[in-house]
Amino acid sequence: MSHLRVMLAGMGYRGKVSEQERARRLRAEGWTMPDIAAELGVARSSVSLWTRDVDFVPRRGRAAPRRRGPNRLQRAKQEEIERLLRDGQARIGSLSEREHLVAGIALYAGEGSKRDGTVSFANSDPRMIAFFCAWLRRFFDIDEPRLRVKLYLHEGLDLEEAIAFWSRLTSIPASQFSKPYRAAPDPSIRLSKHPLGCPGVAYCCSRKHRALMGLVHALLASSTRSGVAQSAEQGIVNPKVVGSSPTPGASSIDPALEPEGP
Repeated sequence: MSHLRVMLAGMGYRGKVSEQERARRLRAEGWTMPDIAAELGVARSSVSLWTRDVDFVPRRGRAAPRRRGPNRLQRAKQEEIERLLRDGQARIGSLSEREHLVAGIALYAGEGSKRDGTVSFANSDPRMIAFFCAWLRRFFDIDEPRLRVKLYLHEGLDLEEAIAFWSRLTSIPASQFSKPYRAAPDPSIRLSKHPLGCPGVAYCCSRKHRALMGLVHALLASSTRSGVAQSAEQGIVNPKVVGSSPTPGASSIDPALEPEGP
């Protein structure tokens, strides 16, 4: 679970940029991670992620800064977050079979591959990957050896650790992970990286992908849809570009696997 916390703390390419920059300055000045976390009102795991490549030389001859607790605004923010998390859990409750099916369809409609022939889902959030894998196995007859995972991971990060983490989470053996995509770090694009990468889970089967896309179409064509959705459907849409694109390299499939069915 410690890896999961680090992953969640590091999500987002441009979130909390000012806090990240200040954390790096303080670390370079010799501040300890607990002191920086207390000063900025953030988690120590976030400080560790933001400053992992900053040279650290402990300050000498100076008293350590007095640790300060969260200020009033920080406490109010945290209290609101915790309250709304509880409200959300109470509102959702336990999902029925049909609700679980629809939730997975909606998730795939937003994040899954629309290219014919392969069911493919990529995301850096372990909760979404775990949800998708459980959903896919529950509502489709899956031949487990046909499942594949391709990992998008920055160079310099621990590949073995990342594969072990995602293998445990997905219950897909490491032997079914294809060659990873190792991205070169680019400081101009992001100030933080996903420590365990972004996995793409894929199942090469035309029939199952078409069945899933039929469910997506049914969901989006539901009679309960909003007027905005109805108006959007009337526009000209290129079916080849409908939906989101996964992280580069994350949804590629082992060429040894051929699509099943016509």
